[in-house]
Amino acid sequence: MSDDVQPGFVRVRLDLSYDGKDFSGWAKQAHGRRTVQGDIEDALKTVTRSKETYELTVAGRTDAGVHARGQVAHVDLPVELWAEHGEKLLRRLAGRLSHDVRVWRLSEAPSGFNARFSAIWRRYAYRVTDNPGGVDPLLRGHVLWHDWALDMDAMNAAAERLVGEHDFAAYCKKREGATTIRTLQELRWERRPGGVLEATVKADAFCHNMVRSLVGALLFVGDGHRPVDWPAKVLAAGVRDSAVHVVRPHGLTLEEVGYPADELLAARNREARNKRTLPGAGCC
Repeated sequence: MSDDVQPGFVRVRLDLSYDGKDFSGWAKQAHGRRTVQGDIEDALKTVTRSKETYELTVAGRTDAGVHARGQVAHVDLPVELWAEHGEKLLRRLAGRLSHDVRVWRLSEAPSGFNARFSAIWRRYAYRVTDNPGGVDPLLRGHVLWHDWALDMDAMNAAAERLVGEHDFAAYCKKREGATTIRTLQELRWERRPGGVLEATVKADAFCHNMVRSLVGALLFVGDGHRPVDWPAKVLAAGVRDSAVHVVRPHGLTLEEVGYPADELLAARNREARNKRTLPGAGCC
């Protein structure tokens, strides 16, 4: 599949963040539901006085209620439009967009860049408190309250067994024609000042509900409802387990997206489009 920028257009990278509370996820939807993509595309159309909508491609499509601090997207704009509006576009978007979504940087993307397919990793954080008094009211939109004391050491011991390349079908909502093979590069918990437990979850890519399902399984270990080896056994079974709870979205934030050096972007773009199989897996 070719991803060449069409003649007369320039690819622009957007670095952005948003509070997901009042959004129905990233992707545009029917019936007038508010989405991050829809808000930014509408704002871009308005401030450039364009007759058409220029579609954004994003690094990671977040679900309803999920936040982002380090989201990345790209859009292909006519060269003339970029030349005319580029220098003032950031400030104009700030004046047009609602306060729960911000574009922090606009830059001409290097050759071969694709916000989605050129990425080599995405890093999420999930935040939980087990304070018996509940969540700090100033953090309530970004931290889950878990009404059981959590053993962080047990959660980390269970997490270690999930790291690596696996078929995460047991922790994903299956989508037709899509693989659930992923390389989980990092999964660990830390207790931050103030008592909030923060999970760092980093992978080359994620399938639908994967992070929130993994967190749900590890919380069951942390509060003693399941043994340390249970999440790995669920993974090995390879099928959705009704005991795996998909935790609420508001504790989840996309923190950062990683890309290779500019000269490797095009190769990564092509590689990421290939459907993966595990070593030793049959072709059929």
